[in-house]
Amino acid sequence: QVQVEESGGGLVQPGGSLRLSCAASGSIFSIAAMTWLRQAPGKQREWVATITSGGSPSYTDSVNGRFTISGDNAKNAVYLQMYNLKPEDTAVYYCRFRARSRTGSLEYYLGQGTQVTVSS
Repeated sequence: QVQVEESGGGLVQPGGSLRLSCAASGSIFSIAAMTWLRQAPGKQREWVATITSGGSPSYTDSVNGRFTISGDNAKNAVYLQMYNLKPEDTAVYYCRFRARSRTGSLEYYLGQGTQVTVSS
């Protein structure tokens, strides 16, 4: 059993900052990549950022330069530092781990999400 839990969401004014955290626990091994996704009201879930086990980050264009993803493989944790937040960043943010299960298969593990609301 693998549990993935996000934290750090909340209400912030435009231009403000937030730091999201996410940790996986249980039978999760050999993390290949850690990803943040988000889903705004009435829209499909979209990719935000990924960091590989080797530490290489990538970002969707709309957050590049404003968000920073980082990971800690030893702690099975991933973080998303968000700066200069905009109302269009309002969404439920999910983290996802790509890792091996107890049986060795490569799996995706998704959290339940944390709400980020950017509003004055």
